[in-house]
Amino acid sequence: MNLTRWSARLPGTQRRNAVTAEPLPAGGGAVPAARARKGEHADRADEAAHGLAALSVHDMLGQVPALIAVTYGPSHRIGYVNDAYADVFGPRPPGDPAREALPELAELGLLPLMDQVYRSGKPRTVKARRVATPSRQGYFTFTCTPVQAAAGDGGVLVFAADVTDQVQSAERLRESERRLHDTAVTLQRSLLPQELEQPDDLRVAATYQPGGTDAAVGGDWYDVITLGAGRTALVIGDVMGRGVRAAAVMGQLRTAVRAYARLDLPPHEVIQLLDGLAAEIDATQIATCVYAVHDPSESCLSYATAGHLPILVRDPQGVVHRADEPTGPPLGTGGWMHTSGSIPLGPGSTAVLYTDGLIERRGEDIDEGLAALMNALAGATGTPSVICDRLLRALGVTSEHDDDVAVLVLQYPDHEGTDAELFRNASLDLLGGIEAAPRARAFASGVLASWRFPVELVDLGVLAASELVANSLQHGVPPMRLRLRRTDRRLIIEVTDGDDHLPRRRRAEPADEAGRGISIIATIASAWGSRRTPGGGKAVWCEFALPQS
Repeated sequence: MNLTRWSARLPGTQRRNAVTAEPLPAGGGAVPAARARKGEHADRADEAAHGLAALSVHDMLGQVPALIAVTYGPSHRIGYVNDAYADVFGPRPPGDPAREALPELAELGLLPLMDQVYRSGKPRTVKARRVATPSRQGYFTFTCTPVQAAAGDGGVLVFAADVTDQVQSAERLRESERRLHDTAVTLQRSLLPQELEQPDDLRVAATYQPGGTDAAVGGDWYDVITLGAGRTALVIGDVMGRGVRAAAVMGQLRTAVRAYARLDLPPHEVIQLLDGLAAEIDATQIATCVYAVHDPSESCLSYATAGHLPILVRDPQGVVHRADEPTGPPLGTGGWMHTSGSIPLGPGSTAVLYTDGLIERRGEDIDEGLAALMNALAGATGTPSVICDRLLRALGVTSEHDDDVAVLVLQYPDHEGTDAELFRNASLDLLGGIEAAPRARAFASGVLASWRFPVELVDLGVLAASELVANSLQHGVPPMRLRLRRTDRRLIIEVTDGDDHLPRRRRAEPADEAGRGISIIATIASAWGSRRTPGGGKAVWCEFALPQS
């Protein structure tokens, strides 16, 4: 095929007009040296322009390092391939249809694209197509451009630029970002509990879903803390923003929560302490948190909230309730007196604590997401881990979700049948004066024997009950109550009274007639502790680990 009849023109190769020589000055004389050099440069440039214009299209395209193939007609018959194209795919005879003579274009999916270019007259580009031949392995970006002929049907020019270096650089960058993201997620997960504590009376499960695919970690966290006497603290929080800074603040807050929880303080006092600590850690970081305590003896969940979303509870009938009040501003704001609230959580109930990534969506009101979560919880059944998965699916949380999500699910099972024999409660109001002590010992002895404990454990339990009651009769004020509770793992003995002075263990001198009760309790029991009760007063407790069969 003769391309010259298409009148192909390349930019910058137009013929230049000859430079007209400047006439000599009147009277003759020599030409100034500077002007002579200028004329020489113009002559050389004119010669170079004539030389470029004399080159054929084949000569020009043959020197281009990119791969070039020119086809003509609707069947894309080969008109020309340059040396770079032949080096990669081999020589191609002119005149044959591209479908037969250019099989590489068919394998790359370019023939339909060439048909579009031929019909529409508009160029098309496909990026980074992989080319694998015996002579070359790499990636090329192909551009198909229409060629208008002076006569005939015209054709298509296929131009392929080698982008192997760019593709490999992009792949290395993506791999680096993936490793950074994996490292960030590992860091985030290392700051979360590696294994949740499993209380005697609750079944708990949690899940954490990192948001997006970037390397920034978030500040979502959760925790489960056993407090003793069958009580359990549950916490979930969210440090706004992303990155290591948010994760660092989250790690410090989570550690502080565990420390404050060991003091067995009411929920609002824990939140109050966190509020001051958050301002000291980083006043620019906004964090929300909800701290809740479950007491199986009270069948309720007491809680305090600092700017966090409400706890949801599904009762045994499947009705979902939300704990809206009381609530306070986020942590670190200061100047706010937090208060505690409570929501019923009896046997057969399920509660859900979560972060805003579960329900918040761009362009949607957060109340819509909360309503969707309540509907999903109403129909979600199964174990806590199953409910976690079902809530994530119902709310559309996937690996592509753009925000971190943390969900904590707890169930208070309703023990029935033989399982109910392992979870028992008994209580006695301590009325009267010193005569309440022998009644308490007799009550404890009878209850523990009926629960079929070994004789040794019965004796230890009666001794512990006697010491706790004697301590309360001496230092406390009415109303007083002795409470015995057993689970499948421990025996719990607790005495409450109306005085809020917490006992402490001290070393009694040999001549002292009192002051040894708490020391005796600490010696014979697996654990002991005390706390202030919400209505005023205190509770002193101890527990014994049961032998596991």
